[in-house]
Amino acid sequence: MSTRSNDPSRRPARSGDRRPGTAGRDVLRPRREPGTRRARGLTPTVRARRNRFGLIAMVTLLVAVVVKLVVLQGIDGSAYAQAAEDDRMRVFDISAIRGEIVDRDGNRLAYSVEASRVVADPTIVPDPERTALALTTLLDVPAGELTEQLSGEGRYVVLAEQVDTATTDAISELALDGISFQDDPVRLYPAGVVGGQIVGFVGRDGDGLAGIEQRYEDVLAGTDGERRVEVGAGGLPIPSGIDASTPAVDGGSVQLTIDEDLQYTVQQRLDVECANGLTTRGSAVVQEVATGEIVAMATCPGYDPAQARNTDPELLGNPAVSDVFEPGSVMKAVTLAAAIEEGHATPDTVLSVPGHIQAGDRVVTDAHDHAPIDWTVTGILAKSSNVGTIMLAREVGDQRLEEYLRAFGIGSTTGIELPGESAGILQDSADWTQSRAANIPIGQGVSVTALQMASVYQTIANGGVRIEPRLVSSVTAADGTVTTEPRPEGTRVVSESTADQLAYMLEAVVGPGGTAPLGEVDGFRVAGKTGTAQRANPECGCYDGGGYFTTFVGFAPADAPRYVIAVDLERPTSSAEGGQVAAPVFADLMQYALTSSDVVPSGTARPEFQLTGTAPTN
Repeated sequence: MSTRSNDPSRRPARSGDRRPGTAGRDVLRPRREPGTRRARGLTPTVRARRNRFGLIAMVTLLVAVVVKLVVLQGIDGSAYAQAAEDDRMRVFDISAIRGEIVDRDGNRLAYSVEASRVVADPTIVPDPERTALALTTLLDVPAGELTEQLSGEGRYVVLAEQVDTATTDAISELALDGISFQDDPVRLYPAGVVGGQIVGFVGRDGDGLAGIEQRYEDVLAGTDGERRVEVGAGGLPIPSGIDASTPAVDGGSVQLTIDEDLQYTVQQRLDVECANGLTTRGSAVVQEVATGEIVAMATCPGYDPAQARNTDPELLGNPAVSDVFEPGSVMKAVTLAAAIEEGHATPDTVLSVPGHIQAGDRVVTDAHDHAPIDWTVTGILAKSSNVGTIMLAREVGDQRLEEYLRAFGIGSTTGIELPGESAGILQDSADWTQSRAANIPIGQGVSVTALQMASVYQTIANGGVRIEPRLVSSVTAADGTVTTEPRPEGTRVVSESTADQLAYMLEAVVGPGGTAPLGEVDGFRVAGKTGTAQRANPECGCYDGGGYFTTFVGFAPADAPRYVIAVDLERPTSSAEGGQVAAPVFADLMQYALTSSDVVPSGTARPEFQLTGTAPTN
């Protein structure tokens, strides 16, 4: 039996008993406990623990991603989709077509046609120079100017305005990136200057700024619509994208009482006056007696509404309703109407009229001072005697005279359908000085418009019943509904008897011995009155060197009145009187108005007038 030697040096060597580099030496290692880490790799326990941590991390990340997807697609999905859609949407206004303004026969004085504004978004124009070359001929804009506009940093630039549809169609066919269109209608005024001050004009934004355009803005403007279009990267509509519109509602139309042919004639005749170098401004109003309708109203100089932006702003009003002047002797008709209505006189009443009369600290004379003359009241009016009129006014009294003046419409607006109407100037009688009390009865110290003077004589011609002047006949809504403007109710100012007596005396003014033989109209009896009033000189604020306002207001046929015409001419350097310069304008206009309307000539002869008599002695 063999024995095992306990001598270590005699045991066979075992792998791992020595450390590397320890040859020849015995090195003892400690014994590994079960479950401890080996020299290389992980133990199953550690590996399992790490796997669990990794799995938890992966599951957490996956849950976060899923939650985010649920939020994006389920909760915020519609919001993000809407944001993306909004980024592609472009909203364009659809302009309503502004309604028409027409005359009494339906002739168009103002209307609109479709046109567009050509705009660009420079940020999406790929080649500004090439795009400019494509547009220069179509838009009639230099290529260099277009290139500069298309090379800017902004996102909106207007290349051209009010471009016609044929041109925009041609541009659309080019399919240019970054180029689009916006509605930009053109307002047209085919009659030009004729009726321009009545019609008015619109601003660049299409809103009415004067005349009927302004007064009836709510009728004419309509309501704009809207178009929402989905566009691509080039700014062009996506064929299958969203294209939704809210249609515009076009404006209604306004029909005036104006007769375009007569309006043209009035404008032309006034233009002749303004071209003579003596008349700086002139107005004329033609009014129907029975209805109060204005059939023509013009001023020189006038303006073309289509050129309003290039016109002197001082000319853009309507002086016939906004400018006031001292009417002079045409006002004497009101004074004499008051005297007759109050029972102080008749046409045949005779007064001994001196050539001058004291009025406070002033002396008022007739046109030429003279010895006392026995004139009838008819003669006082026919000769336009200042002194005789003041004598009758004193019989009426200041307070009663003021009441008659206001009843005839002096000192208040007429209610005409135009903006900017003046009420004129009439001081309360309680504040009249003695000189003012003498001036007002003869048309000085009081201011009126041409329309107010026409209205005064319409009242006389209409048997003493005043009808407020009107300019609009009807309004037609976009749906075709027509609203006829009601005829104003008449207001009796003086009795029919007084009106008839006054009409008789006014015929004497145009007859033999009167101040206005140039106001006669062949074939028709005419009644009217001249006026000549001093014009204030703006350089000194006085009357010296200011010239005159010359007027004539009358109606015809005197035996069956159809029209009233008021004419006033501002003549800063002339001393001519109303009967010399305003009466002929009246006669020309009345002749045309009557003949063009097929008014039958007067069938009765003009009466004989007694201008002088024997004054009663005290």
